Amino acid sequence: MVMSAMGARARGERLARMQQSPQWRNNHFHDVVPRDGESVYAYLRRQIGWGAIRDWMFAGSKHRVPTEPVPMVSVAQAGFASAPRTGLRATWVGHSTTILEIDGARVLIDPVFSSSAGVNGMMGQRRFFPMPLSAADLPELDVVLISHDHYDHLDYPTIRQLLQLEAQARAVFVVPLGVGAHLEAWGLAPERIIELDWWEESTVAGLRIVATPARHYSGRGVFDLEHTLWASFAIIGAEHRVFYSGDTAMFPGLRDIGEQYGPFDLTLIEAGGYNRYWADIHLGPEQAVQAHRMLQGEVMMPVHWGLFDLAMHGWTEPVERVLVAAKERNVVVATPRLGESFEPRLSVPNERWWPELPWDSAEAAPIISTGMPTTAEALDL
Repeated sequence: MVMSAMGARARGERLARMQQSPQWRNNHFHDVVPRDGESVYAYLRRQIGWGAIRDWMFAGSKHRVPTEPVPMVSVAQAGFASAPRTGLRATWVGHSTTILEIDGARVLIDPVFSSSAGVNGMMGQRRFFPMPLSAADLPELDVVLISHDHYDHLDYPTIRQLLQLEAQARAVFVVPLGVGAHLEAWGLAPERIIELDWWEESTVAGLRIVATPARHYSGRGVFDLEHTLWASFAIIGAEHRVFYSGDTAMFPGLRDIGEQYGPFDLTLIEAGGYNRYWADIHLGPEQAVQAHRMLQGEVMMPVHWGLFDLAMHGWTEPVERVLVAAKERNVVVATPRLGESFEPRLSVPNERWWPELPWDSAEAAPIISTGMPTTAEALDL
């Protein structure tokens, strides 16, 4: 299972297409903001060096893992039987996994239904809470959207389970360049895979799906880093527009995405899984709010938090800091419980369902990505 979960390398026509990408140089993809000539291997060695290990062992929050259950909403297929009244409904399943119903189509984003995020159940990070629904309880899907091939976004057991469900036999998988090699190795028919480069788009089930840039990296092992592309996505229906960030750090091009494809009725923005060593691969809460504004979003739903212990911050810190930054910038934030559905045009859930725990403020633990024009411009919109 471990070898299968690692996926497969792109070959043949798939590899030839990847090599034609403007992002492909020197046998791998390159990030949207250059790392000053530093390879991803050197960058990650620096990020997981002694300073990061010391912080992880001795300076991390004492509240990284919840000690009590939290309220959640149990979800069943019947809950999706009626179309959303407004044409747009989102259901947060946990971490980045979200069910999006938009203008008559259903999209499943970065599905992870396993008990852990990792190469297998023993080597990965175990989830804090059970899923509010199983893969078998999913409604019939039109699209499965994958942002990149890290284990907390592309989960081998979940993909295998989806392929065995008759109800999902028509779903099309939209992924960045190269990720289709993993899916084919796991049994997905090539005709059900659409691979996109940045700024490319495809129409599926009446939706325009545009792969937009992200500032991150990829890889499922030690020797395949940046051998597949990573992306964010603009999901455009007849009446509504949604943006999903995938994993990304801050970069100036978010404004370009907002100007070209916004305004967005809803943005799903990565807000957790950060620390001071990872500011060039993850946004952090304050920059997540800034990204939402750059994208011309109306309602922001923070994702990539509250389910896995992937960083050194407390498990509730991302949402607490998002709410502070959002209040300062007059941003509307949705904080649904796990499994809770909402329609942004009808009501935006804002219940504080998580416990009150100590957390570090932006002043105490700033997360500021490099490569922005100036620090002042990066923080002040």
